[in-house]
Amino acid sequence: MRLGVLVLPELHWPEAGARWARAEELGFDHAWTYDHLAWRTLRDSDWFGAVPVLAAAAVTTSRMRLGTLVASPNFRHPVSFARELVTLDDLSGGRFTLGVGAGGTGWDATALGQEPWSRAERSGRFVEFVELLDRLLREQALSYDGRWYAAVEARAVPGCVQQPRLPFAVAGAGPRAMTLAASLGQVWVTIGNRDAGPVTGIEEAVRLVRAQMDRLDEACRRAGRDPATLERLVLTGAGLPEPLSSAGAFDDAAGRFAEIGVTDLVVHWPRPAEPYRGDASRFEAIFSDIDARRPSR
Repeated sequence: MRLGVLVLPELHWPEAGARWARAEELGFDHAWTYDHLAWRTLRDSDWFGAVPVLAAAAVTTSRMRLGTLVASPNFRHPVSFARELVTLDDLSGGRFTLGVGAGGTGWDATALGQEPWSRAERSGRFVEFVELLDRLLREQALSYDGRWYAAVEARAVPGCVQQPRLPFAVAGAGPRAMTLAASLGQVWVTIGNRDAGPVTGIEEAVRLVRAQMDRLDEACRRAGRDPATLERLVLTGAGLPEPLSSAGAFDDAAGRFAEIGVTDLVVHWPRPAEPYRGDASRFEAIFSDIDARRPSR
């Protein structure tokens, strides 16, 4: 199992840069950040743009993969975003993964002056957004006229370092998101079940994720894809319990997720206050020997 950490884009760079460098030093396989204009209770707190933060992280690190967890169509257009993604892939030397999701009804949904989209429109835009990004990152020139998005002789030269394009980590537990992950994703991402609220215990979390993965396997088979070729990433802390109370608690959670076929497990770097409040020294102690944290089963 690969292990990752999510660093909120809230720190000024002298401190943030040291944190991204420390994540790599500890041995995390990948590190991520949120992609929002403003986020929940931190709307009026320090918050930086995901793309420039990841660009800086790309030239601060050299080994671990980097990515958004997740970007959404709420305030992005595929044409301009594709250009930024090509740049991030170049800056990272081919270490970038695009985590992408449908987005929600938070601040991002209205910041550009639009009314919040219905669930159906948000889902439809998500599918078209990802499908168009896939083409923009693969093709040298593209014109497109879709229901939600358009492109006129759009270019993404020189293209991605990773060929035929950088990998997509597609988030979502609904049928359309799983179908999209099965068709275009290299990774599927879950945070649990946002509609049902947070899960408090690890046993319940594993049952929920296993049921989601059963549906994902069916989506793969309908798409004519071997389910084993789609990696599965679990982000803890949002809708699933964050197993950072001790090394033993983390080992137990990681082992249980590994047993059901989860390939990647991501935790949040602890903050001094909610959300994701935690003990930084305990976090360092847990991951001081990160290889010991990888499940052997």
